[in-house]
Amino acid sequence: MLKQLNTLLSGVPMTVVSGVFLFISFILPKIGANLPIEPAWVSIIISGIPLLYLAIWRVIHNPGISKISSALLIVIAMFAAIAIGDLFAAGEVVFIMAIGAILEDMTTNRAKKGLKKLISLAPVQGRKIENGQEKIIPTNKIQHDDILRILPGETIPVDGIIIAGETSVDQSIMTGESLPVDKGIGETVFCGTINRFGSIDITATKVGEDSSLQKLIRMVQEAEEKQAPMQRIADKCASWLVPVAFIIAVIAGLATQDIIRAVTVLVVFCPCALVLATPTAIMAAIGQAAKHGIIIKSGEALEKMGHTDTIAFDKTGTLTYGRLEVSDIISFHKIWNDTELLSLAASAETKSEHPLGKAIVAFAKEKDIPIIESKNFRMTAGKGVYAEVTGYHLFCGNERFLAENSITLDKANLIELDKLRKQGKASVLVAEQKKCIGIIALSDILRTESKGMISMLNNMNIKTVLLTGDNQKTADYFAAQTGITEVHAELLPEEKVQSIEKLQAEKKMVCMIGDGVNDAPALKTADVGIAMGSMGSDITVEAADIALMSDELSKIPYLKRLSDSTVKTIKFSITLSMCINFLAVTLSVLGMLTPTTGALVHNAGSCFVVLIAALLYDRKFE
Repeated sequence: MLKQLNTLLSGVPMTVVSGVFLFISFILPKIGANLPIEPAWVSIIISGIPLLYLAIWRVIHNPGISKISSALLIVIAMFAAIAIGDLFAAGEVVFIMAIGAILEDMTTNRAKKGLKKLISLAPVQGRKIENGQEKIIPTNKIQHDDILRILPGETIPVDGIIIAGETSVDQSIMTGESLPVDKGIGETVFCGTINRFGSIDITATKVGEDSSLQKLIRMVQEAEEKQAPMQRIADKCASWLVPVAFIIAVIAGLATQDIIRAVTVLVVFCPCALVLATPTAIMAAIGQAAKHGIIIKSGEALEKMGHTDTIAFDKTGTLTYGRLEVSDIISFHKIWNDTELLSLAASAETKSEHPLGKAIVAFAKEKDIPIIESKNFRMTAGKGVYAEVTGYHLFCGNERFLAENSITLDKANLIELDKLRKQGKASVLVAEQKKCIGIIALSDILRTESKGMISMLNNMNIKTVLLTGDNQKTADYFAAQTGITEVHAELLPEEKVQSIEKLQAEKKMVCMIGDGVNDAPALKTADVGIAMGSMGSDITVEAADIALMSDELSKIPYLKRLSDSTVKTIKFSITLSMCINFLAVTLSVLGMLTPTTGALVHNAGSCFVVLIAALLYDRKFE
């Protein structure tokens, strides 16, 4: 009951009511009017009770010196002002603190729905093979060494090893790779990944809580628990502010034999401006960031971004667009030029469901290249396709596919193929009859702003790191294109987390930027997590501290400059508030301020802090 009353009184509507009655209390003496009951009593009750509750709760529950908080000092000042009959001063100090609490709560509340969404990805059933019969069973009934069959389009229910069949697996949930990975007998598949084409049988190796997806869920959950709420700066100072305020007040009272001076010292020592310094600056910065399409979920994230000295990037969907496009068309035969080679390949791939084949067809259509009806189409999952086009017998696929059809690559073919691999590109070999006639290479496309953004960060002395699930050659190629010098490739989600923890062990303040579900644990582990909002998964956005809603990487240097300025503004505001407090205490001891005028002076300090924060809102950082 008491807690519910406290929540009601500390809410925005009742705080507004408190402010209205405080204003009435200030105006009435100016116009010579009186009411039977002093209006400031309403402000004291509404804004004072939550502070009294908080002060008592901390005294009872907090350990050691943390029992002494800013709330305790303000409550003491409130009662002292009431004792000498200065109700306006009592109402004013608790009202200002109520506003500070509301502002801080608005900036630190974070939605935590991501874990539920991640859990929803976990498969609920599997297809067990027993005595030659298929049987659908819940995933929690699957045991180690069970034989499972996964049909095209189904989610793999546990980690396992393929014992029959070949396919291509979309494992972007685990590695973030843009391309499905071809898998055959003896290769490992992960829980939560999707079987795209061929039917496969697997032996379960990791089930239940040991599966890769469950580990992913657990990592996000553990990282979430590691996040500590931002400790109020005022409370950090309260451990020495309270005793200092008491000592000065007692000395002033005894030396001058004037209780008014003692109470005035307590009133002006209240850290209202100090409490407002952080939330107002953060509110202004969050507001400006929102104008630029950046959603900052907490003041803690903004402060930490201001101290960040290392930024780690995922590749696919972050530094790149995360979509495949034809990048190279290489013809090895004079009979067919590049356009004709593309036309033949697109015609052969028209009926293919593989992403590489679809990308080739889409590119041909975009370029208005003729696509001819094919005959006798057949597809070998994870390898390639065969089709007859205008009398040509075409094979489009990987090296293994061509080798199985007795097609040998010559030296020139292998040189071009190796060159494309070093550039991180996927290649589709095109053969007619028994000879390779060309290669069509496809690549993820680097975002146009990636290189410039990395260059700006390097100029700001920010260390940049690439963490990706892609193969080493692809990672090295894209890192060289952007200017990133430190590369960690072929990483699973837990390995990305380990890489970040290693950087943190080197006393680095790490920011992680990613877009895939597989990036969620790394985003939560990093000191600051930034998600690519418009393309990123819901889970990634929820796991992150900051979201780029327009996916413009060029906003990262702006965000860093904004965060740096916010931290500097907070430090300046704190220094200013402390100086005003020192001056006000001096004037109080000298008898130049009363509790009421002292309350107005230290309220002016609060106004200065808010004004400084407002200037931050309109400052240019481009």
